[in-house]
Amino acid sequence: MAAARPSGSWSGALCRLLLLTLAILIFASDACKNVTLYVPSKLDAEKLIGRVNLKECFTAANLIHSSDPDFQILEDGSVYTTNSILLSSEKRSFTILLSNTENQEKKKIFVFLEHQTKVLKRRQTKETVLRRAKRRWAPIPCSMLENSLGPFPLFLQQVQSDTAQNYTIYYSIRGPGVDQEPRNLFYVERDTGNLYCTRAVDREQYESFEIIAFATTPDGYTPELPLPLIIKIEDENDNYPIFTEETYTFTIFENCRVGTTVGQVCATDKDEPDTMHTRLKYSIIGQVPPSPTLFSMHPTTGVITTTSSQLDRELIDKYQLKIKVQDMDGQYFGLQTTSTCIINIDDVNDHLPTFTRTSYVASVEENTVDVEILRVTVEDKDLVNTANWRANYTILKGNENGNFKIVTDAKTNEGILCVVKPLNYEEKQQVILQIGVVNEAPFSREASSRSAMSTATVTVNVRDQDEGPECNPPIQTVRMSENAAVGTTSNGYKAYDPETRSSSGIRYKKLTDPTEWVTIDENTGSIRVFRSLDREAETIRNGIYNITVLASDQAGRTCTGTLGIILQDVNDNGPFIPKKTVIICKPTMSSAEIVAVDPDEPINGPPFDFSLESSTSDVQRMWRLNKINDTAARLSYQNDPAFGSYVVPITVRDRLGMSSVTSLDVALCDCITENDCTHRADPRIGGGGVQLGKWAILAILLGIALLFCILFTLVCGASGISKQPKVIPDDLAQQNLIVSNTEAPGDDKVYSANGFTTQTVGASAQGVCGTMGSGVKNGGQETIEMVKGGHQTLESCRGAGHHHTLDSCKGGHTEVDNCRYTYSEWHSFTQPRLGEKVYLCNQDENHKHAQDYVLTYNYEGRGSVAGSVGCCSERQEEDGLEFLDNLEPKFRTLAEACMKR
Repeated sequence: MAAARPSGSWSGALCRLLLLTLAILIFASDACKNVTLYVPSKLDAEKLIGRVNLKECFTAANLIHSSDPDFQILEDGSVYTTNSILLSSEKRSFTILLSNTENQEKKKIFVFLEHQTKVLKRRQTKETVLRRAKRRWAPIPCSMLENSLGPFPLFLQQVQSDTAQNYTIYYSIRGPGVDQEPRNLFYVERDTGNLYCTRAVDREQYESFEIIAFATTPDGYTPELPLPLIIKIEDENDNYPIFTEETYTFTIFENCRVGTTVGQVCATDKDEPDTMHTRLKYSIIGQVPPSPTLFSMHPTTGVITTTSSQLDRELIDKYQLKIKVQDMDGQYFGLQTTSTCIINIDDVNDHLPTFTRTSYVASVEENTVDVEILRVTVEDKDLVNTANWRANYTILKGNENGNFKIVTDAKTNEGILCVVKPLNYEEKQQVILQIGVVNEAPFSREASSRSAMSTATVTVNVRDQDEGPECNPPIQTVRMSENAAVGTTSNGYKAYDPETRSSSGIRYKKLTDPTEWVTIDENTGSIRVFRSLDREAETIRNGIYNITVLASDQAGRTCTGTLGIILQDVNDNGPFIPKKTVIICKPTMSSAEIVAVDPDEPINGPPFDFSLESSTSDVQRMWRLNKINDTAARLSYQNDPAFGSYVVPITVRDRLGMSSVTSLDVALCDCITENDCTHRADPRIGGGGVQLGKWAILAILLGIALLFCILFTLVCGASGISKQPKVIPDDLAQQNLIVSNTEAPGDDKVYSANGFTTQTVGASAQGVCGTMGSGVKNGGQETIEMVKGGHQTLESCRGAGHHHTLDSCKGGHTEVDNCRYTYSEWHSFTQPRLGEKVYLCNQDENHKHAQDYVLTYNYEGRGSVAGSVGCCSERQEEDGLEFLDNLEPKFRTLAEACMKR
């Protein structure tokens, strides 16, 4: 039994231990972690004491609750005090409850608060225990709360090195906050390594400090490398959010839809970004006028929108909002700032202009124009001096004749009714107009709610005016027969009094009468023939003779009209042929077409009858007429008359027998076209009949004077040239080899002639003699002449070491004109030599002719009777030209040129 008792005691203890462990597990199953916050002994209300990372425990929490009412936890894990707290010597704690209302899941976080003065002792004790357990010389995270209240110096952490077990270690720090700005903010105890802060720090000025810690022995030995320490300044909500503008001004149109964006406001916060300290919430806290509430503000973006479509500028044209921005996501203890927002309501055309009266009465005197007779006014509630307010007036009815127009006065917006076309009292004594008005800008309301156009009625009374005579219609006509006897009378122009519709008392006067053919009766306006009327006169257009008449009443008022006298045609003109000269080119045509005209009306005109009118039988024998149509006939020759000019009289009769004789000058010409015959005077048709005008005679005289000047210049030049020494040209040999007439400037190149080149020395030679001849240039042409002399060659005239001229070979100076050979002598001398030279030229190395060698063509037989075109050359041959008399006309020009040579 004694032995069993201990066994039961051990079993009971084991059961109690298991139950305690189970209770602890059950209690801790909902707990995420424990958090310790080191705070001063005294905490003010609404003071940040630290931050807990809630997402590490429960990411889906939508409900956060504190077990202690003195503390409040925000969504980002910031812990704030709700009341002032004084910590006792005992540790204080509370629980943060996290839950999700959807799945009923819950989590807990235990928060412990400790006084900062106890931290140092606990850390020193802990460091002593762990000094030998692990390495202490390593970067240790460190932070402090900005604007800390102390007490100062405030302990931050302890820096220690494991080498302190073997050496005496002195600790020191350097860097920003120590020996750099802000100086003396941090210091470390040399022997213990405790790091302290001496005063409060503003995070907005210094977010963190990176200092370097050193561990050295008294003799300067450094057993550890420099240790970087980062001290982070924890943010405190000490900055108010600030709006970017003191006053915001926005504009929005009236009657806009619900949800229309008015504008956006913005604020900034200098606290740490992405924290509750900078999570801003916007709101509208006031509106002037206060009702109705028409605007809302998005709490996160600050966008202002409309909540009603009843914005009416005509009622309220401006709203003033008082807006607020608050950090801490709008929590009641968050810092806040206010600003002002002014919203101007812009005008739209939502009101039609309306007439102030529905009917108007005006009057105007007849025959007046460009006068203002009425002003109408309208009312419009839209913004003044805008397109929504300015009116456009129009005349809807009653202005079919265009007598009126209505315009807008730009200053008063009134409608001005004017007369632009004169009214006639005798035709209409009253005009009723209907006018309407709209705005320049289109109406903005929907079609279903659009009102009808505002209209008004205007009655215009026309006042009578004592007018003068009226010439209506302004153009009147009468008919008279041409060639009417002098003294014949006819009705004239009639004017009348518009009031009495009578012509009595009106006097008439003729203003214009181009040919003074008629006179006008002063009292009745009738006309009387003063001279014979001729319908075919040049002043008549379309058979109407116009005169201008002035009508006046007893008061001297006048009007002007036109009287057109329509002349009825009389067959008093016979048909005639206007073209009196006819050219017939005999080689190409045998007849010519003639056309007759009749100045009378067509009823007295064609068809025409053509016939030859001559008392001699020669005309009948040589000419023949054939009718082509009613107005034309063909004149042809017969019996082969000779070239020349002939007079052919032709009689033309109209349909009523009226006739006239026209003598045609017919020219039978040897030509191809009529222009060839008219442009030159051919001996075959007699003189050309050319008459020179005064300008042609003057041009001939000037030409003669110019020729005399040229001749005088040539004579003077020839006398000067005769005194100059003549030298042999460099290209003398080439000129002797080529006989040609050059009509244009040739090539200046000189080619070798294989031994025929002549070189001259000296400039005193007066002539050229020898066997080669000289080339004389004159007026762009070259003439080759044979030079007199013996059968001397150039080689025989050469001396030793220099060259002589050809004159030295003759023994004297000989003129070129006296040194000429005949053509046979020249031919007999040059032919054998030229043949030898030509044979030797143009051969290749094998003594064969080159490809460009000139071949000799065979004789092709006897030439034609026309001979060579050399008739135009220098040979001056006149024999064998009889065939030119029988050439066709197209060769006549060439034949004449040859005959002139």
